[in-house]
Amino acid sequence: MNDLKERTKLILIVAAFAALWFLPVENVVFMGAIRESLALAKWYAREHVILCLIPAFFIAGAISVFVSQGAVMKYLGPKANKALAYGVAAVSGTILAVCSCTVLPLFSSIHKRGAGLGPAIAFLYSGPAINVLAIIMTARILGPELGIARAVGAVVFAVVIGFLMHLIFRKEEAERQSSGVVIIDDQEKTRPLWKDGLYFAAMVGILVFANWGKPADGDGGVWAAVHSVKWIVTGVFLVGLIASIVAWFRKDELATWVDSSWTFAKQILPLLFGGVLVAGFLLGGPGGSDKGLIPNAWIQGLVGGNSLLANLFASMVGAFMYFATLTEVPILEGLIKSGMGQGPALALLLAGPSLSLPSMLVIRSVLGTKKTLVYVGLVVVLSTVAGWTYGLIVHAAA
Repeated sequence: MNDLKERTKLILIVAAFAALWFLPVENVVFMGAIRESLALAKWYAREHVILCLIPAFFIAGAISVFVSQGAVMKYLGPKANKALAYGVAAVSGTILAVCSCTVLPLFSSIHKRGAGLGPAIAFLYSGPAINVLAIIMTARILGPELGIARAVGAVVFAVVIGFLMHLIFRKEEAERQSSGVVIIDDQEKTRPLWKDGLYFAAMVGILVFANWGKPADGDGGVWAAVHSVKWIVTGVFLVGLIASIVAWFRKDELATWVDSSWTFAKQILPLLFGGVLVAGFLLGGPGGSDKGLIPNAWIQGLVGGNSLLANLFASMVGAFMYFATLTEVPILEGLIKSGMGQGPALALLLAGPSLSLPSMLVIRSVLGTKKTLVYVGLVVVLSTVAGWTYGLIVHAAA
C-alpha cells in the first residue's frame, strides 16, 4: 500500500515537472487565454460573489435549517401533486433572476431537504432560464419571435427535463427517499409561519433587487424605473431582514443558520471558481472576449445556417460557456450579426443560461457523475432539437 502511494506521488511529481517543462509561455494565444481566465475570475468575483452568491448561500442555509423536511416533501417530494410540484418549480425563475451558478445553493438545499429529483431539476433549470427581464430583452433586441420561443421553450424544458430525470432515475430516487428520515411537521413551532415567510421574503428581495439588471440604453418603463431605485428597495428589504432576525430568532438558531450557509459555501465556491478559470481559458473573458484558446471566429463559422450540427454545436458551446444574467443577449446579438442562424441562436439561449462548466462541477458534487451527465445531455439534445425545429419554421415563414 505504501509503495502504491509512493509511486502515485512520483507520477504526480513527474507529471507536474513535464507540464512546467513544456509550458508554452512564449505562445501569445496561450498567454492571452491565461489572462482571459484570470480576467473572468476577477470579474466574477466582483460582480457575482457579494450580491449574488452570498445572499444565495444564506437563503440555502435558511431553507436547510428553518424549512421543515415535511413541508418540502409535501410540495416537492415524490408523492406531491405533480402539477403543483412541477408548476411551482418551472416558474420559479420569474421570481429569481439568477444565473446558472447562483441557483446552485438553492437547488442543493431543497434537494438535501428531500425534494424529488424531478421538481428539483425543474427548479435547477428554470431558475436561470425563465428570467422575465432577459426574455423581454431578447424580444426587444433579437426580435419578438425569438423572445417568445425562448420563453415557451424554457418553461416546457423545465417540466420535460425534470420529468425525464424522474423517469430515468426513479428506482434510485425511490431508494434515496426510503433511506432518508422524513420529519413531518410534528415539531413545536417557535414562530408563526408568517414570520418565517417575511424573513424569507426579505432575503429573496435582497437577492432579486440587488441584482436587478440595467435595461438597454433608451429603454424606459417599469424595469428602468425599478432599476433607478433598486438600492433603495434593497435597503428596505435589508432593514426588514435585520429587524426580523433581532426580533424573532434565538442566538442558537442564528448560529445554526450561519453554519449551514458556510457549509454550502465551502462545497460550492471552490468548484465555481475552478470552473470559471477553465471557462475563461477556453472561451475568453467577460463580454464575449475573443482571446480565449477557442477563437470566436471558429464558433461563428460553425453556427451559421440551421443544420443539426450547427444547432448541436451552439447547444454545447452554450452549455459550457458561462453567461451572467442578461449577458447572453448582447453576445448573441454580435454572433447573429456575424452570421449565426436563428435556430442555433435559440439553441444557445435554451442551453446557455441554465448551464455552465462551473455549474456542472457543482451539480456533480450534489447528484453524482451519472445524473449530471444525463441532465447535461438532456439539456443539450433538447436545445438542439428545439433550435433546429425553430430554424425550419423561421425558414419556411421567410
